[in-house]
Amino acid sequence: MLAEPFAHPALLYRGDREYVAGTTDFIREGLDAGEPVAVAVPGRNLELIELALGTEAKRVLLLDMTEAGRNPGRIIPAVLREFADRHPDEHVRIIGEPIWPGRSETEYPACAQHEALINFAFSGRHVSILCPYDLEGLDPRVIHEAEITHPVLRDGSGEWVSVHYAPQLVVDGHNQPLGEPVDFVALRFDSTNLAAARTLAASSAAELGFEPAKVDDVRLVVAELGANSLDHGGGSGVIRVWREGDRLVCEVRDSGHITDPLAGRKPVDPRVAGSRGLLIVNLLSDLVRVHTRAGATVIRAYFDLPAS
Repeated sequence: MLAEPFAHPALLYRGDREYVAGTTDFIREGLDAGEPVAVAVPGRNLELIELALGTEAKRVLLLDMTEAGRNPGRIIPAVLREFADRHPDEHVRIIGEPIWPGRSETEYPACAQHEALINFAFSGRHVSILCPYDLEGLDPRVIHEAEITHPVLRDGSGEWVSVHYAPQLVVDGHNQPLGEPVDFVALRFDSTNLAAARTLAASSAAELGFEPAKVDDVRLVVAELGANSLDHGGGSGVIRVWREGDRLVCEVRDSGHITDPLAGRKPVDPRVAGSRGLLIVNLLSDLVRVHTRAGATVIRAYFDLPAS
């Protein structure tokens, strides 16, 4: 049996020194082998890597994950696949750090599911994706789930197989009912009044000070979610809109069931006809949370409020 060409190790590190050593060793192995290399990590860590690489940094695609991966659902299609698909005939290396100290409790389930889904999205691909985890800054439960979502673990002393590896457990474990908002406006919609659902969301965004272009994004996200409800969710749905801290939340619920865990995370060739609604939702939103089961799906799209 041929070895799986896809590798997905977690780098467990303590402090800047271990972080820089583990990431730059991975990068230089790729550069020495002539492999395309990309790094998508939070800004401060990106600076550490760039400084350590020196002139070699020019040979690496450097991305700030706090921007490129603000929504974890965007990382597979718009960061990892976007880079890997540019080099279909080569083995590529990517460092992706989607979980860092400061990610909120609302964001974390989407981050953990993303890490699990990488394994299904890249199975059979000639891609190595290294995911750093801060042992000092992250909760122990986050580290434990890293052991579940990564088949291989490594630190400064070596590399070993994770005995806890079972990524579907994390996908399913975070597919939980979402908490109820305190105050919201709601509208039941079908094919006769989908425009009213779009207007409800767009008006809320405008009232909160979003720029016109971002208001258009909110309107488009709700349009795509509403269209999915009409096509796949029983022909109708309910939209609820509210402010949650420093975010606008637009929720659409219907009687559909999303059975493909990678729905909305696959790049779509623009020349190919077919649905790309959830992909658009992931690309335009700052966070997307989903709870789905037979007969019921809830999707929440979060949009960061503009700075005061």
